[in-house]
Amino acid sequence: MAQRADGTTVVPAVWATLVGQRTVVDALRPATAGHGMTHAWLFTGPPGSGRSNAAVAFAAALQCGERGCGDCQDCRTVLAGSHPDVTVVRTQKLSIGVDEVRELVRRAALAPVGTKWQVLVVEDADRLTDQACNALLKAIEEPTERTVWMLCAPTTEDVLQTIRSRCRLVTLTTPSAGDVADFLVRTEGVHPAVADHAARASQGHIGRARALARDEATRNRRRDVVALPLRLTSLGAAMSAATVLNDTAKAEAEALTDELDSREKVDLDASYGVVERGRRPREYAPALRELEKSQKTRAKRRHLDVVDRGLMDLVSVYRDAIAVASGAPGTLVNEDARADVEELARRSTPEGHLRRIGAIFAAREQMLEFNVPVMLALESMMVALQLPEGGRR
Repeated sequence: MAQRADGTTVVPAVWATLVGQRTVVDALRPATAGHGMTHAWLFTGPPGSGRSNAAVAFAAALQCGERGCGDCQDCRTVLAGSHPDVTVVRTQKLSIGVDEVRELVRRAALAPVGTKWQVLVVEDADRLTDQACNALLKAIEEPTERTVWMLCAPTTEDVLQTIRSRCRLVTLTTPSAGDVADFLVRTEGVHPAVADHAARASQGHIGRARALARDEATRNRRRDVVALPLRLTSLGAAMSAATVLNDTAKAEAEALTDELDSREKVDLDASYGVVERGRRPREYAPALRELEKSQKTRAKRRHLDVVDRGLMDLVSVYRDAIAVASGAPGTLVNEDARADVEELARRSTPEGHLRRIGAIFAAREQMLEFNVPVMLALESMMVALQLPEGGRR
């Protein structure tokens, strides 16, 4: 690793997008020189910590003759997603099936086009079905000489034990608000005050911080969600709040998917030579049905993802209220809503807020793990979040 004249270390460019992960970079860089290199890696860390970014940066450094310069053809094509020897699997579905993994296994058996490695990055390894896990396990148990698997998941528990036992673990942490704010100012050119707000509100989630820093509508939608806890004073208010959260999530999810859906439809029409009111090939109808099915699945996942972020925003409000009630030092996640947080702390006890946090995580599990309808889970949760009419509990 190069050093400046003042003795400070210069980190190669491919690692620059990893915010607050210096320990991870220090662990991965020796492997690019052959020290501690292995055929399977498992990247874990909380949502938004940069698991897949770390895996892709590592893949670029492995292909690069200078271990991650960021400027060469190999680095640029890996980071752009067009390198012939680096495959990144991203899914918009709720799971990754066995057919997709079998195709990956087939690719893994091929020799790399270049002189380095055949790298396969699976961004959502926690979404692998049981059959897909079994297919992947065999490939990891019997690796080819120049193939490297990189799996990404929130925790080690989200990956089959027999798979994770064959991987070298790389653990990312939630970056600090200061690191995220500095990253936003440096890379997005946003005002420091906006960057500071986005960094705190995102709770270390880099993608969420970017969205909050770039888009005022996203900031306004979050503000609406953060304002809900003080309004939960009756059954009617709880039902209304569930509708607000669901509708807010739908609006944000549609903003994320509508443009992509339209672009995919245009691409499909072009590939089949379809023009408005023109004759359509026989194969077009099944292809359109498959596209619409895929888009519907993606929309459902995006909706759940945005609802989940809303739940974490609610958790942050109750955690802030507990911090205020206990006199904990430091800046609140929702510092711009401190008056509401202080009122919430006055209206109920820390124990009561802990129970509310438990109700939020119960609703989250119902939706994400047990497929309970979103509105049903949210209505039940909001009732549990109601503030007491009299006294503090």
